[in-house]
Amino acid sequence: MNGSEQLLKRLPNDIGGLEAPEIEQTDHELLPWEKRCHALADVLDFHKIINTEEKRRGVEALGAEMVGKLTYYERWIATFANVAFQKQLITPEELATKMAEVEERWRSHI
Repeated sequence: MNGSEQLLKRLPNDIGGLEAPEIEQTDHELLPWEKRCHALADVLDFHKIINTEEKRRGVEALGAEMVGKLTYYERWIATFANVAFQKQLITPEELATKMAEVEERWRSHI
């Protein structure tokens, strides 16, 4: 299979059998934002806003480069935003405004 065929047949998460460095497996406590992200995924699914299949497809739609560079939960956050934009639940501008508000609240408490 040549490079183009491989790109067409493999999604970004389909890495089985490819050369890769050894994976360091360690248990670690999730960071607070990772716990909130996981809770958000559960809430979005429970309320039928973004389901597991949409999340999986959304991560794959990020492309191989982003999937390779983002952490597990960073991929989820990017996917939630993209799906919410596609469903017109929120605009990028509204999200940016809300993020700035949250950042300002956080900075005022430290």
